Amino acid sequence: MAEPVLVPGLELCLSIGVLSTVILVRLAVSLHPYSGEGQPPMYGDYEAQRHWMEITYNLPIHEWYENTTDNRLQYWGLDYPPLTAYHSWLCGAVASRINPSWVSLHLSRGFESYHHKLFMRYTVLAVDVLVYFTAAVVFSRLVYRNKDAMWERISLLGLLLLTPALIIIDHGHFQYNCASLGLTFWAIIAVTTDHNVTGSVLFALALNYKQMELYHAVPFFCYLLGKSVAGSGSGGEFLKRVGLLGVAVGGTFVACWFPFLGSWDQTLQVVHRLFPFARGLYEDKVANVWCSLSVLVKLRRLFSLSTLVKVTAVSTVTALVPSSWNLYETPPLSDSSWPWLTPPSSSSCSRTKSTRSRFSWHSSPAPSSPLTTLTSSPGSSYWQSSPCTLSSPRTDWFWHAAP
Repeated sequence: MAEPVLVPGLELCLSIGVLSTVILVRLAVSLHPYSGEGQPPMYGDYEAQRHWMEITYNLPIHEWYENTTDNRLQYWGLDYPPLTAYHSWLCGAVASRINPSWVSLHLSRGFESYHHKLFMRYTVLAVDVLVYFTAAVVFSRLVYRNKDAMWERISLLGLLLLTPALIIIDHGHFQYNCASLGLTFWAIIAVTTDHNVTGSVLFALALNYKQMELYHAVPFFCYLLGKSVAGSGSGGEFLKRVGLLGVAVGGTFVACWFPFLGSWDQTLQVVHRLFPFARGLYEDKVANVWCSLSVLVKLRRLFSLSTLVKVTAVSTVTALVPSSWNLYETPPLSDSSWPWLTPPSSSSCSRTKSTRSRFSWHSSPAPSSPLTTLTSSPGSSYWQSSPCTLSSPRTDWFWHAAP
């Protein structure tokens, strides 16, 4: 068989074509209606993101997660970690420079305009391109390093950037999942290329952007623990490796949470906002096993909230054990032909299982991105991400989030 002819500059042209196409798809999705459009009193996800920009830009940082006269938590109260809040503040500052009425305290509630929607769409696209796109480009080149594997690199890049759930939720409903998923993606790239400290910091940043990344923490922990064991010649060296990773993660968390560590009550209030167990096993149409079981068994009527929290915790951990244990036992430093696929494969298992068995307040495309990375492994196919898309409630344009 004749070897393929490599045309100079062809891969660059194809890559530009793929990137242009996926951006066009995102822009096309943004033209559709979104949940809550023109529907008071909550107005949907667009208003939620705009309101967070309003609150973070106008109020002192210690009030961001507190219920005050200027910040009614019943009206789209901030319920994501500090890094999301800082991002909202930055967007709010830019918005105020362009048009102060977009984030005017109280007066901007329910504000909708063509130019502001355009601004919001572009903020999502900018984060997507800067964080997620760049990670996808690097990952595709990491997987297929051979210069003759041009078509494989291009195909994988296209699949990674055309994940349906991520596009619909972020570019259809003004979300920024691309930030946390992109940071997680970069963390995977880092740890599988032996930049473990950098990878730990990047994943800690992902956790501090969206708490749903907590379910990726189990495979990350097991992978790095197994890697530390396999690469240590003595107990002292093992403790040094683990200690260094612990300092990196702890330092990142302290840096992100520092403004909220002034008092124990303030810290607990932020934690309470991130994990609102009082909302119940699931919220509205967030798809998980508890939502399905509720058709037959009304668990919330039979058991107390504290009991349900324990049940979901045990079931989630139980579901995570098999893939995480396998990840720990698999020597990360082996001569496997596909070493960089170990974290994504376990990540996809862990995230999909935990999504179905956890308390659910936010829908997320997180399982689909790790699944898509497996398209580069032998015998896999892109269809695996379809269930993730279909199970995401925000693929319905008329879904309305509960307050």
